[in-house]
Amino acid sequence: MIKNFNIALLGGRGYVGQEIVKLINDHPNFLLKQAFSSSSSGDKVPNYTKNKNLSYSLLSTNNMDLKNIDIVILALPNNESYKYVETIRKVSSTIIILDLSSDHRFEDRWAYRVPEVHDHDLNVNISNPGCYATAMQLSVAPIINLVKDKLVAVGISGFSGAGSSPNDKNDSKNLANNIIPYKLTNHIHEREVRVHGYSKTFFSPHVANFFRGILITSHIQISREIELIELIKLYKDYYKEKNLVSVIEAEPMINNVAKTHQAIIGGFSIDKSKRNITICCVIDNLLKGAATQAIQNLNISCNLNNLTGIKYD
Repeated sequence: MIKNFNIALLGGRGYVGQEIVKLINDHPNFLLKQAFSSSSSGDKVPNYTKNKNLSYSLLSTNNMDLKNIDIVILALPNNESYKYVETIRKVSSTIIILDLSSDHRFEDRWAYRVPEVHDHDLNVNISNPGCYATAMQLSVAPIINLVKDKLVAVGISGFSGAGSSPNDKNDSKNLANNIIPYKLTNHIHEREVRVHGYSKTFFSPHVANFFRGILITSHIQISREIELIELIKLYKDYYKEKNLVSVIEAEPMINNVAKTHQAIIGGFSIDKSKRNITICCVIDNLLKGAATQAIQNLNISCNLNNLTGIKYD
């Protein structure tokens, strides 16, 4: 008999946190037992019907009772997770911790997993990949052994990627009839791909005036000539048993993945040299780029099928 896992959520009032609550609510083995927030203490946790009376407690390192907790999800801003990890580890060395922030993505003691790309080890420290970095790694993984020189990726995200707190990248006036480029070099997700995917990756992100979804267009030089039919076959073979990734020949559209757990890769193009290729990947930044992947990664560390609790076609 498969056991149930009791979860504590730290933070989680933002867009990704609420998607995670919904997924836990639908999961046959996950139970949200505690939720902590610095701004919503006393408020009921929305979208959780397994316990309609569950409320947020005040987020503090001094008041976390983690008795009978199996999993802690850190849905906190960057640079805020360290003190909570220290508190959790003083209580238990076996509680599974999943960090949604970038704080531990470059630490060897933490498992960094795009489930369709990386090994499924059972580490109790999980650093969930970033959304752009997920789409880039899905884009290049099937041909990683063929890549030569630069991988150049351009990303466009809906403004939910800028978070729920007001800022210049989710301001409706600033976004009107506009696409906003930002952090055009040294983006944290560029570093992620360089460390966990391909070392010569260059990435430039943009925010556009729609709510959710990401399009990554990657320009890749490869080490030998290739025909279009072979290129597409490499991708279809690589992802044939990966139920959340679809490979199509046409250009993939964001509106086909919004509010779904799917990634779609397509738009395969090759120039006359047959060595320079262009590939597009679309995902929902809040789901496959964050919450869906978090549930997949927790499933792996709980020794469950990685798609348990994830509804897909």
